[in-house]
Amino acid sequence: MKLAVVGGGSTYTPELIDGFARLRDELPLTEIALVDPDRSRLELVAGLSRRMLARVGHGAKVVATTSVQEGVEGAQAVLFQLRVGGQAARNVDETLPTQCGCVGQETTGAGGLAKALRTVPVVLELAEKVRRHAPEAWIVDFTNPVGIVTRALLDAGHRAIGLCNVAIGFQRRFAGHLGVEPSRVSLGHVGLNHLTWERSVAVDGVDVLPQLLAEHGRAIADDIGLPLELVTRLGVVPSYYLRYFYAHDLVVEEQRAKPSRAAEVAAMEAELLKLYADPAVDTKPALLEKRGGAFYSEAAVALIASLLGDRGDTQVVNVRNAGTLPFLPDEAVIEVPAVVGSGGAAPLPVPAVEPLYAGLIANVSAYESLALEAAVHGGADRVRNALLAHPLIGQEAVAGELTRLLLEANRAHLPWVVSA
Repeated sequence: MKLAVVGGGSTYTPELIDGFARLRDELPLTEIALVDPDRSRLELVAGLSRRMLARVGHGAKVVATTSVQEGVEGAQAVLFQLRVGGQAARNVDETLPTQCGCVGQETTGAGGLAKALRTVPVVLELAEKVRRHAPEAWIVDFTNPVGIVTRALLDAGHRAIGLCNVAIGFQRRFAGHLGVEPSRVSLGHVGLNHLTWERSVAVDGVDVLPQLLAEHGRAIADDIGLPLELVTRLGVVPSYYLRYFYAHDLVVEEQRAKPSRAAEVAAMEAELLKLYADPAVDTKPALLEKRGGAFYSEAAVALIASLLGDRGDTQVVNVRNAGTLPFLPDEAVIEVPAVVGSGGAAPLPVPAVEPLYAGLIANVSAYESLALEAAVHGGADRVRNALLAHPLIGQEAVAGELTRLLLEANRAHLPWVVSA
């Protein structure tokens, strides 16, 4: 079984390899193709990947290539984990919006739109190569903003599913609080990518969320960066990305007072690459845990194993709405539990969503539709409309200034800006 990782030179990749090594019985890979345009990074990551697999006696061959065709040809699954513009572009996404009083974040708000503008055209070009050279392969998208990118792939007719590690992260933390095996915990996870709430936490089918909040509410609130009073009053667990909405102005103040996350990650990546270059290193470095992406590999292994093995189990993924949330268009992409098999993912029924959450979901989903239009077709007016529709921006003057700043900062990645 061959798997291709587009963006395989990422410092995330050893996290994936670690999962492939530990879960080899679930996903019996014979070849892992790492595809990346940055040859120097790619060789370092591939070298460590080979040593990690050899250490545990895993027989999969690791191929490092800058050729997308070579990498994806013959693959049963292709994982997208790319970052167009690297950490430098991310730094702009995180710092530029704060100049206008808006949250600076790589997937949420104006920064997320900038990332979508750069990323969607590249992903669609890559996906066409997958269609030509591995037409039966599933594309698993971990590239942010996952909801918008997955929608772009599905709209273009690709066999694609979006994946995020938020749900599996909550599952593992809740299992730890409750002292049970994670496999016994299922979540009432609903919303859009990076805009979700856990409305139930079931252990062996019995909802224990009230007990979980009563006994571990403080730890959960601290984990997501929101007041305990708010979490207790809501009676649900918002994703930590909801902090950008529920505590917007406080977050902006914090962001203006400290270095960006991109700057932190860039420094971390430099240290990680030094470690990867050491031929004595044959395990995932502890520093990688601070890089983010916790449980990413386990979620990816589970999803790919279900797609290729037709397991019919339930996983939280990004899929077409298809009537699941009646207040959204069928073609919208949502993040909910779904049954996954060889035919893809079918979302499970979702209890009626309360207005407090449904309103925000509908608002951000509308923004995502406009953002996708801007990313696919270009145009300053489309960008401005998307910003105007976003609940974290919404003011005409701010949307106009952000449009000017974002397009100028991303000119190198957006050929249409010259005529915008």
